[in-house]
Amino acid sequence: MSETPSVELRNVTRDFRRRRTSLTSPAPVVRAVDDVSLTVARGERIGIVGESGSGKSTLLRLICGLDRPTSGEVYVEGRPVHDQPPWRLGWLRATLQLVFQDPMSSLDPRMRVRDIVAEPLVAQGRRSGNRERVVELLERVGLSAEAADRYPHQFSGGQRQRISVARALAPDPDILVADEPVSALDVSVRAQVLNLIDEVVEGFDLTLVFVSHDLSVVRHVCDRVAVMRRGQLVEVAPTEQLFAAPEHPYTRSLLAAVPDLQQALAGRTAEDLAAGVARRER
Repeated sequence: MSETPSVELRNVTRDFRRRRTSLTSPAPVVRAVDDVSLTVARGERIGIVGESGSGKSTLLRLICGLDRPTSGEVYVEGRPVHDQPPWRLGWLRATLQLVFQDPMSSLDPRMRVRDIVAEPLVAQGRRSGNRERVVELLERVGLSAEAADRYPHQFSGGQRQRISVARALAPDPDILVADEPVSALDVSVRAQVLNLIDEVVEGFDLTLVFVSHDLSVVRHVCDRVAVMRRGQLVEVAPTEQLFAAPEHPYTRSLLAAVPDLQQALAGRTAEDLAAGVARRER
């Protein structure tokens, strides 16, 4: 008998109605997710990629129980999410945790770090041992125990994202969902945070759902990639296979848009030389 997948989507569609522009015509409908079926095995690291507006963030919200599909079914650890009211999804908050895009806006500026990291534990009714758990998690993500007494604004962007990861790990989840976790960070610290996510996913034996528009970032941490375009899954493949031989034209266009540092530097050098020659001729 096969193992129950961590996440399973069955023919999921999500429609949004826009505001009416006429009294005689119905409100227009936008289909953000269009008949998507996807299975994520336990322990797998899957990246969901696509340009802005492709539907990847809407799909993430459906997986996390933050939105309901118009049609289709969503299961997490074999349990239905798509037809459950919020008050019946307490188990999901313990099973699945999120790391958001902007750590500054996702951390309460009025709370000390120790309270931020312990917040999921308190929400689940855990009142004892939180201080030790907070210190353990802060050290696990590369911060000192003294960081627990400080506020979010006293940290750099990369350090704040480390705090977000610590908070996500606090309730000991099985699934980590990361929504563009490094896009708001400086290039110099992106690799550090990606390495941290890679380490904690392996160290805590987590399933990873990683949403990004950047294929080079997904390649660093994911085993498999699902490519979305206009609400549809156009290609799903192992990461290295997708990079080596993409099948869909849209995937090929995404890969072609990934910047190559050496080519960029070579192109810029040629342009600079041409501009210099032109200035000298004038």
